[in-house]
Amino acid sequence: MAYVYRGLNGKTLGEIIATLPEVQAEVDERAFEIGVRAEDLLLQHRVEGIAQIEIAKGDIDAYVVLADANGTNAKQGANSALSIEFGRSAYDVEVVDEQGHFVTEYTVGATEGLHILETASHLPKSHGPRVKVKNKKVRIIRRKKRRKRGGGRG
Repeated sequence: MAYVYRGLNGKTLGEIIATLPEVQAEVDERAFEIGVRAEDLLLQHRVEGIAQIEIAKGDIDAYVVLADANGTNAKQGANSALSIEFGRSAYDVEVVDEQGHFVTEYTVGATEGLHILETASHLPKSHGPRVKVKNKKVRIIRRKKRRKRGGGRG
């Protein structure tokens, strides 16, 4: 009589198969292929910025990541990759001085998403998160540049 085991040493059959060296080699190879295609697509569209494609390896899976932590948003741990991939709606920016007095106002236009990771992965193009068009206004405080005092002699 045959016995069917659900797993081995506390692991399911899927976990055992996923950790086989041949399977892991194929996962790494596929992630590399997707990463190369994504990097090529990103280079075709890059205007400015420091967006880049990274490949991250987990315990079992490999991940292709679009990262864009630039100098303006790195302090908050933000990442502009979502806007690059799926686009963003337009919004108004109001610049005020340190006392709260109006300096200038301008509008940042809407952008269409590039869908780099979807295209590189040969996934069907989705439209990403639905962005509701709002009359959003961002307020920025413009600080005066302060001169550094010279501390040396001469």
